[in-house]
Amino acid sequence: MDVAGSLALFRRSGDDLIDRWDGRHLVRAAPLDNTWVPFVATASGGPHEPGFDVSVADAEYLTALHEVVANTFAPPSEDHARLVREDAVLAALDARFPGMRQIRQLDVFTALVRCISAQQVNLRWAVITRRRLAEAFGRRYEVAGWMVYALDPERIASVDPAEIRALQFTTSKSVSIVATAQAVLNGRLEAHHLAELSDEEVISRLVAIRGIGRWSAEWVLARTLGRPRVVAGDLGVRKAVGLAYLGTPAPSEAEVRAATAHWGPSAGAAQALLLHALGEGALTPATRPESRVASRRSLTRSGTGAVSIERSC
Repeated sequence: MDVAGSLALFRRSGDDLIDRWDGRHLVRAAPLDNTWVPFVATASGGPHEPGFDVSVADAEYLTALHEVVANTFAPPSEDHARLVREDAVLAALDARFPGMRQIRQLDVFTALVRCISAQQVNLRWAVITRRRLAEAFGRRYEVAGWMVYALDPERIASVDPAEIRALQFTTSKSVSIVATAQAVLNGRLEAHHLAELSDEEVISRLVAIRGIGRWSAEWVLARTLGRPRVVAGDLGVRKAVGLAYLGTPAPSEAEVRAATAHWGPSAGAAQALLLHALGEGALTPATRPESRVASRRSLTRSGTGAVSIERSC
């Protein structure tokens, strides 16, 4: 497992003070037993024996946090090896970026705020506004010499949206953040409740919240619940799939779903791999293929033609 590569999404666009990764230390606060528990997980070992040394202020939570850190990295499905053998695009990417894992956002509210903040803006601005939200209305913790914030829905549910608007969120995003916090407090939106529902039931429950669309709900399926969901409406996913398979950086959502239908139960790992390659500038527009096999062979290994991720929360 490539720990640093998998966690690069927390570093590439800046530090939001919520999900912190400096290349060696993962700093987060986890919701446990109706409280927030900050921790520092220091990477140790190499790609063949990866591990973390976990530091926490209250040793009572150490065992639970070991599980939290382990669950941060979604394991590949049993079908992953077959998919890589049969898909030339993924085979080339897997050879260049081995051991990539889907990173999970285990708190539903934080996952949805990430998506709200990333709507219609680039990821760097999304990070800036999330950081402002954390500093203004988050809960601040210190652990092992680090500082980290938690986005607590109980605290944000009572905030006037105008105060969030003052942080340079749009009015609609400000209203949506407060509405999402209120929905989390008033409904059964914890991850363990959502895990009992089907994909479409999860989506239906989440899109009922003001400002939450289908692609945000699908990110919860993929990154919070760890399900093999392709977030085909997300611009970053569309660009990555389009460049790798379809010869265009702007395919339609339907084209993305058709091009990735063969990913099956390995969709989470495949999606994470393509987004990492996109962020590393390893994808370039392919010649429009006559077949899917031809499009897979169009993946560049040169690392030229860098492109930016848009809206992939």
